[in-house]
Amino acid sequence: MKSRSIQLVRLMLFLALVIPVQLFAQTTGSIKGKIIDQLTKQPLIGATVALKDKSMGSATDTAGVFVIKNVPEGEYSITISIIGYQTKIVDNIEVVRNKTYYEEFGLLEEGGKLNEVSVTVFRGENNPLTPVSAYSFSREEIFRNPGAQGDVFRAIGILPGVTSSGAQYSAIAVRGQGTGDNVYMVDDMPMFDLSHFEIEGFNSGFNDPNGGRFSIFAPRVIDNADFQGGGFGAEYGRKASSLLNLGIKEGNKETPSFSGQFDLLGFTLIYDGPSSIDKKTSIFATARYQNFKLLEGVIGLTNAGLPVYGDYMIKTTTELNKKNKLSFIAMFNSETYTRTVDDVRDSKNLNDDNSSNFTGKSELNKAIFGLNLRTLTGKNSYWRNVLYYRVSNLDNNLGVSNPQVSSTGELINKDYIPYEYDLRHIKDNQSELGYRSIFTKHFDKVTIAAGVDLARVNLDYERTLKHTDTLYTFGPNDYRPDPSQYYLVLQPSQFNAKYNDFAINASGYVDLSFRLFKRLTLNPGVRYDHTGFNKEDLVSQRISGSVALNNDQSINFAAGIYYQDPSYINIASQPRGHTLTSEQTTQYIAGYKKQFSSDLKFVVEGWYKQLDNLIVQPKTGESYLTNDGTGFAYGGDINLTKRLSKNYYGQIGYSYMVSKRDDHDGQGEYDYIFSQPHVVSLLGSYNPNKKWIFSGKFRYSTGRPTDKYIVHSNVFNDASYMRYSQQIIEKNGDRLNDFVSLDLRADYKVQRNKTAITAFVDIVDIFNQFNQNEAIFQPLTGNVYYLGLAIFPTFGVRLEF
Repeated sequence: MKSRSIQLVRLMLFLALVIPVQLFAQTTGSIKGKIIDQLTKQPLIGATVALKDKSMGSATDTAGVFVIKNVPEGEYSITISIIGYQTKIVDNIEVVRNKTYYEEFGLLEEGGKLNEVSVTVFRGENNPLTPVSAYSFSREEIFRNPGAQGDVFRAIGILPGVTSSGAQYSAIAVRGQGTGDNVYMVDDMPMFDLSHFEIEGFNSGFNDPNGGRFSIFAPRVIDNADFQGGGFGAEYGRKASSLLNLGIKEGNKETPSFSGQFDLLGFTLIYDGPSSIDKKTSIFATARYQNFKLLEGVIGLTNAGLPVYGDYMIKTTTELNKKNKLSFIAMFNSETYTRTVDDVRDSKNLNDDNSSNFTGKSELNKAIFGLNLRTLTGKNSYWRNVLYYRVSNLDNNLGVSNPQVSSTGELINKDYIPYEYDLRHIKDNQSELGYRSIFTKHFDKVTIAAGVDLARVNLDYERTLKHTDTLYTFGPNDYRPDPSQYYLVLQPSQFNAKYNDFAINASGYVDLSFRLFKRLTLNPGVRYDHTGFNKEDLVSQRISGSVALNNDQSINFAAGIYYQDPSYINIASQPRGHTLTSEQTTQYIAGYKKQFSSDLKFVVEGWYKQLDNLIVQPKTGESYLTNDGTGFAYGGDINLTKRLSKNYYGQIGYSYMVSKRDDHDGQGEYDYIFSQPHVVSLLGSYNPNKKWIFSGKFRYSTGRPTDKYIVHSNVFNDASYMRYSQQIIEKNGDRLNDFVSLDLRADYKVQRNKTAITAFVDIVDIFNQFNQNEAIFQPLTGNVYYLGLAIFPTFGVRLEF
């Protein structure tokens, strides 16, 4: 008996020594962060940070830093509070064993309590500087948005007043204006062309009004997205529709992590952690490569050509000292699209679509490098200085093949297809060296922000048509020497353009925010812009504000003038001596907001826009543009938003929107391409347990306007060279079918020691109704060809360790 007892003791000692200690004690991590005043960027001392549904918490020290240790691994929400500030809830904080979650959080002042009741908010909510049309997305909300596949623009497409071309497109159009009319800021740097396959890459030289296909930001790169559908302040300009502020995630300065996502298109790799060189520096780096060859083979789409793109980024953040924080960012984005004569051979019916016989190759490389220094200059002030350099290089060859086809569209001789790859060639090299300096000072009841922007822009542009070409779309104002000729002949002199020059752009602006009579907040601002290429000097006045009815209800308003520079492509393509001027938009917005709870708000807004000096194209396919266009747009938005908390979030939205244009070409007023009277959006996501997440998104919209036309067949009277043409009889006089889509997504997450594994399926448009994008390749006015690959279901796995 004694012997057995001794053996039992020995066995227990052996197990205690052999079984890893972490099974019993090391399944915890930490949460660490810094709390600052969102307006002044000063650290907040004594702020309380508490884990929801857990009796754990901490308080910030003299540097605004807090630490919560020994937190069991899992996903948490924290509540941040301090007297005089709006209490903030932050969700989706994921604690991994033996690692420290780190983030910086900003709080807004309460702005005067009417009934001594505090307001609880999420990131970006209840900001007095953005009282109208303001919405925010967190990193997790972007990633979990069904059908978005981690694309921030597809996620934003659910917001009221926002529309897109659907299916293959990710670009957004807002409140009756176009996809190229939005201000995009990335870590305080102005950026353009934030999508792949957006401009000139697949067309004959004119911008595709539908915008780009895929965001240049890989999934989980954007940490926060703050969107304002109109009425934004004087700090932002040169575009006239909406404002999207994107913040790139900062690296975790405490512990490193690696993650990867793999699917049919390729992979995404992410490093998030401290620098091994400097203890004060954190690094966030990503690499994404996407190649459609495997996907096209799986679905049997062998005639579409091959798109390939890659996105590479690194961001470093350094706390130089208590007052200075320096960020460096470098991004490189590349894309190629190739369509050869072999793809033409794989086409099933070449008579169905004139554009099935095009060939060519487009290559675009673009990069941006930036430094962002934030300096605390006093107890209530800070200074931002941003230096950036942007460069892009496009080389586009668009060719054509001339196969012999039967009356049924079949190739007569597959072995011999005459072709040329360089019928139209476009070279577009741009570079911009810019500097921004913004000083912000907060007084007792007044906040002032003043700044200047300077930029030197270089354009080296050339496009050539090698010989006479044929256009198969024409309108009532296009010249045809013979009325029975149902096509246009495009001469090189009508298409060719060459431009090599530079210009200096300069801007100055002042924004004020102050409170009157406890209930009224006003935000007046003024902006001055000098545009070097068209030698314009413009001043625009703006104002926004709100009237607090009580602690959770307000009446909000905004009005202002917004000028939009001509695009660099349009500037460079004009005949010598012809200069385009800036477009002008005058906005008026009024609305009502009700904050039902900390995570639930209801917004109703009405808006009107007057559009002047719009750039229009009088003749199909030609370079010459004018500022003869005018227009107006009006509508209303209703939205109920539930932020991500208590395991679920969602949105219900309805938008009414009308947008009219007049090119003053004798054809009268017409519906703009994004005039969609009725748009309904429903979004829901539910997390039933720690492993599963289910999401769904439903969208309905009135069909977009499209030209009313007559189709002419066999325009050359040659059965072996069958060609069709479109004769437009009324611009946007018809509508496409109503757009209806249902996107579904499911995520399954499991933790294996230090590795988090997430498997997901993301299905775009489960109805398989591509509605407005059914053809693989579609011609736009003037034989503008563009890629029509739809977004197919994505299956993937994400690993994080």
